[in-house]
Amino acid sequence: MSAARDLLATFEEFLRVQIPVHVRCWDGSEAGPPDAEARVEFRNRRALRRVLWAPNELGLSRAYVSGDLVVDGDLYAVLGLPDLVDRLGSRTLRDTSPREFARLARKFAALGIIGPSPRPPSVEIPRRRGALHSKRRDAQVVSHHYDVGNDFYRLFLGPSMVYSCGYWSRPETGTPGLEDAQHDKVDLVCRKLGLEPGMRLLDVGCGWGAMALHAAQHYGVDVLGVTLSAEQRDFAQARIAAAGMSDRIEIRLQDYRDIDETPFDAISSIGMSEHVGATKLPTYAQHLHELLVPGGRLLNHAIASVVHRPDPRSRPATFIDRYVFPDGEILPLSRTLDAFERAGLEVRDVEALREHYALTLRAWVANLQESWEEASSLVGADRARTWLLYLTASALGFEEPGRLTINQVLAVRPTSTGASNMPRTRHEWLSSG
Repeated sequence: MSAARDLLATFEEFLRVQIPVHVRCWDGSEAGPPDAEARVEFRNRRALRRVLWAPNELGLSRAYVSGDLVVDGDLYAVLGLPDLVDRLGSRTLRDTSPREFARLARKFAALGIIGPSPRPPSVEIPRRRGALHSKRRDAQVVSHHYDVGNDFYRLFLGPSMVYSCGYWSRPETGTPGLEDAQHDKVDLVCRKLGLEPGMRLLDVGCGWGAMALHAAQHYGVDVLGVTLSAEQRDFAQARIAAAGMSDRIEIRLQDYRDIDETPFDAISSIGMSEHVGATKLPTYAQHLHELLVPGGRLLNHAIASVVHRPDPRSRPATFIDRYVFPDGEILPLSRTLDAFERAGLEVRDVEALREHYALTLRAWVANLQESWEEASSLVGADRARTWLLYLTASALGFEEPGRLTINQVLAVRPTSTGASNMPRTRHEWLSSG
């Protein structure tokens, strides 16, 4: 008996699609096109039990993260098979009719793989406590995502330590151009905000401090940055002190909802509002409106969904929610614009950066792969595989239109007379600074 041949045939019947993947099994047998770019190895029968029983793409993710399923070669090639991945993500044995279940069960039993679903990998996030998007729960989930070690993040983010979409305005792409792209992104934000010496900037979700540092050094502003990650705060404070900018920049461990300051001249929120959630988006918009002086600008840089996504409280568990961004919500651009306008902010500009994020993610993947041994040593092989899977799948998600995008939304709090205090043309405010 060839486990690989029988497994491939049974899966093609189960998924009702031809699978252009070369498969190797635990008994050394192989099947499928020998020259296929997509090549996987099922190291044990447990990998198959994970795939068969878990809902959505969670089973496939658990098999890969645990190391039971190994991608031999190009991970992009495997994840880039939409028919296969979509069907694996939407079909389990629980979805079959009793007759079909019995027939498939006999075939899978012959392979010796019928049994209970294995325990999830240890890096899977347990069920969260507390109300969705409460301050306490948000602090817990943000800490889970970001407090895994600054040295690990540096491996794939590079020296800039900017964990958001770069702005690829120069010819060079890939890893060599990543630092330029991140520099150009934070500079673009500064120019859109119209920063000038003497202004006060609030950086919501300040990360490791790159935006705050750039704005203070190159635009002469005073900055307050807030984050819910203790490791980000510590890194940013040390970075700012080393640059001699501690008198101009303050970094706090603080929820944006607890900021109670004299209004700011400008606010940047880069890669943070994905953590806010649909129910709290009006609160977020209203609070930022209150924190802006009349005529002050807000730049919100965030991933947006193109397809409808169900409420996170009702949708099946996903890889992203269980392993990467617990409680994260990717909302349509229209929801963000509506919340801003209802809060009294006037939307002045929207720029889509979908292709820019695909390039950024490809560069991060290359960095992580080049530092694979060190990454696995720092955070463990399971967590390193989690991040490689997440970054690779995300790159593909942004390369294909109609799934994900990312936007910079520039809004202003009008003055009492209705003035925006902005130049009349886009060219004028983009070329300033």
